[in-house]
Amino acid sequence: MDSSTPPNSMDRHFEETIVAPNTAGVTATESSSPHIALVEGSTGPHFSRVTQSLLRSRLRVATIVMFGITTIFFIWHVFAYSEQTNVTWNSEFLLSYHAGLIVILGVSAYLLCPKCDVRRGVLRLQEAITFGLPALFLFLMQINAMRICADKHGMVNEPTTGWVLLIFIYALFIPNKWQRAAMVIGPMVIAPLVLLAYSWATDLACSAIVSGSPEMIGEIALKMVICGGVAVFGVYTINVLRTEAFHAKQLGQYRLSRSLGAGGMGEVYLAHHYLMKRPCAIKIIKPEKAGDSNVLARFEREVHASSKLSHWNNIDIYDYGRTEDGTFYYVMEYLPGLNVADLVHRFGPMPPGRVMHLLRQICDALNEAHSQGMIHRDIKPANVFAAKRGGFFDVAKLLDFGLAKPIASTEDSHLTQEGMITGSPLFMSPEQASGEGEPDNRSDIYSVGILAYFMLTGHAPFEYERPIKVIIAHAHEPVVPPSEHVSTIPHDLEAIVMRCLAKSPDDRYQAIFDMAEALEKCEAYGTWKQADAVKWWTENETIAECPQPDPMDETLPVSIRT
Repeated sequence: MDSSTPPNSMDRHFEETIVAPNTAGVTATESSSPHIALVEGSTGPHFSRVTQSLLRSRLRVATIVMFGITTIFFIWHVFAYSEQTNVTWNSEFLLSYHAGLIVILGVSAYLLCPKCDVRRGVLRLQEAITFGLPALFLFLMQINAMRICADKHGMVNEPTTGWVLLIFIYALFIPNKWQRAAMVIGPMVIAPLVLLAYSWATDLACSAIVSGSPEMIGEIALKMVICGGVAVFGVYTINVLRTEAFHAKQLGQYRLSRSLGAGGMGEVYLAHHYLMKRPCAIKIIKPEKAGDSNVLARFEREVHASSKLSHWNNIDIYDYGRTEDGTFYYVMEYLPGLNVADLVHRFGPMPPGRVMHLLRQICDALNEAHSQGMIHRDIKPANVFAAKRGGFFDVAKLLDFGLAKPIASTEDSHLTQEGMITGSPLFMSPEQASGEGEPDNRSDIYSVGILAYFMLTGHAPFEYERPIKVIIAHAHEPVVPPSEHVSTIPHDLEAIVMRCLAKSPDDRYQAIFDMAEALEKCEAYGTWKQADAVKWWTENETIAECPQPDPMDETLPVSIRT
């Protein structure tokens, strides 16, 4: 009977990969993956934006420091003024200025809250307040002190100490380019010399002392130039180190653009690497959603398995790691197109020529894996992607090697032990379903047969309401030939599918390459041309644009109850 209408969607529960453990103890391995940053948003971070954020936080700290220093000196100022212990502090104007300065710095520190988004112009104004007002106060204090000391004691105070302190506080706290730092620090460097020049020009006593001590001018000038030069060089060095650290962080940074879907344990995002600008897909698994360290170990193994494969019909894995909060992620190539499950659900069974076109590519992908002694164990429509790659349409991509395992190997036995049922109930082989023995490459061939059956008919061979009945059917029930669902299926192609679905592994193709050769001998092989693929995708581009494999296809711990 022909089926020209789209099939009913299979229950997502049956499409999920299951790992049903036996009663044996299971231990997990600790990940050795690197810690790398993931950043949400559509545009990459800019160094100036990072600098602005740093400026806000550093400026707040600098303002608090200046507030603390001026407050301590204000206590001394009040004591000296009230007790008349130091005539240089006996100015009501300077005392009032000092009190007002404390209030301004305190309010400024409060307004520079850590989470407030303050514009750069406002920050620069605050910078001028934090350092400009104390600098003016210091200048006025030193003029007053210099005049009094020259008149009463015949000497002038050493004016550099306060300025050196101000210079290094600025250089230490304020992130800057060295050029701008030089413009700000420069006036502080020459301030003591300006102070001497002003006192020399406006006060006779100071003029006499300064004129008689030319070595003092040279000493102050040398001290301030050295101090300013060291401070500017320090700003330059700190800025270089910050820039290098910023760019080093970008080497492992991906910016998440938008969600492509969410599953039981995590999400898949469209993302861009900040430096390479290449679109990619990131699968993110939150540790609290995974619930079991074995699940994270399974995803990490998927990365390791996929990274060994280089065939263009296997998914490319670019990177993987863990963020600081323990989130595991891996980065894969971005695939414009649809997975086979969605293709069939939305558009119905495929024509035989297209089925063979995609199957032949999957055979090549599996041939590489099998030649490296690796079996997939989770081949299903959601793990096969029809993509546009390299200017070609209907490029098949085999995904999700999370259950992949070396043939006849005990490696990772703590994750997949003998007697453990692994796979997707609708698409697992009889040997997987029974949990007896060790599945080999012929188990994958069985799953490819179910994949072909599904693409041709829109149905899996066994579709029961309960997963356990599906699993039992794989082991014991005969398969209804696909031509009973769609009568136009060629006999030679049906024969290939039915041989793949033999209960005994010995009755199937013994190598995936044998199946590939059988496909090439079919009469309808090669009837699906690239022009047909281009036409199909062009006509269905709007409704078929789904740029990443279905993220619902994630391995979930499932308890199977009879």
